[in-house]
Amino acid sequence: GGTIDITVHEVLGGGALKERHKVSGNNLGGQTVDRKFKQFLREIFTEGVWDEFEQNSLSAAQRMMYEFSYLKQVDKDVQISCPRALEKLAKDKSGTENFVKSELGASWDGDFIKISRDKMRSFYDESLKGITENLMEIFTSGLNIKYILLVGGYAQSKVLQQHITDQFGHQCKVLCPFRAQEAILRGAVEFGRNPNIVASRKSSYTYGFAVCEKFDEIKHKKEKKFTAKGVEWSRDIFRKLVEEGEDLGSEETRKFLCSPAKDDQKQMKLRFFRSVRKYPVYVDDSDVKEEGSFIVDLTIGSKVKLEIMFGSTEITATGINQTTGKEKKVKIDFMTKDKE
Repeated sequence: GGTIDITVHEVLGGGALKERHKVSGNNLGGQTVDRKFKQFLREIFTEGVWDEFEQNSLSAAQRMMYEFSYLKQVDKDVQISCPRALEKLAKDKSGTENFVKSELGASWDGDFIKISRDKMRSFYDESLKGITENLMEIFTSGLNIKYILLVGGYAQSKVLQQHITDQFGHQCKVLCPFRAQEAILRGAVEFGRNPNIVASRKSSYTYGFAVCEKFDEIKHKKEKKFTAKGVEWSRDIFRKLVEEGEDLGSEETRKFLCSPAKDDQKQMKLRFFRSVRKYPVYVDDSDVKEEGSFIVDLTIGSKVKLEIMFGSTEITATGINQTTGKEKKVKIDFMTKDKE
């Protein structure tokens, strides 16, 4: 689709998987090839023809892209249907029956737009270059890679399969299921039935929550200073729960004891954040994003026990009033990585 998600797993005894390299999401997937094809259509017709056609005949344009999604799986010359509306518009704008600019790698035979194998391959250049760079980084990281498994709709492309085999087939075996797209669905079903099949995963971000620390004029910003209980404190400190790239078990739990800053405090708000950096300092730094929060009611003198449980794909944070036992919870999807 829009992304290529590359990760590395070690197969443990019993078949469970341990993630050895965090998922590297990027925008180098099959949609990159689609964009190159659409730009090609703009170029082979008289200027403005494709955009006008797409605007006035959206469903027909979408059918062409759907047809292309199958044609891009092969590695040869192809021919794609040309809707009558596009044909008529192109002829009117160009003033000729042969309205396709053949010097760009396409031709018109009266019924179909023919595209050469070399031109089809050129649509893959950006995607394959980026994928190769990502895989080279993994191969030079010290991991012992024995297999590359290609899954998903884009994996069905003969161009992609051959490229990966040519680049890395001498170092490991390259495998692709017969129905590579269905493998994603089957994997999701199997994972839903048995989440423990993934023994551990790597966090894509550093996660933490906001706390106060005793003010230190050397390490803390002056604007963060406040006074409570006769003590100077610094607010908005990022207290780390999970570090970016850290291994996380599917049933791991971590506990913290949180004390109120003021004696008469009636509520404690716990706010949770993430960052791409390993060592964020403040929760309002520019690269820190709030992920969720909850408020725990306090009784005089009580503290809040914070329990962080790591599920297969999410964090469940629970705040418990130590006096009353009342709880508040929030769930955070800690495996999702933003797509650019």
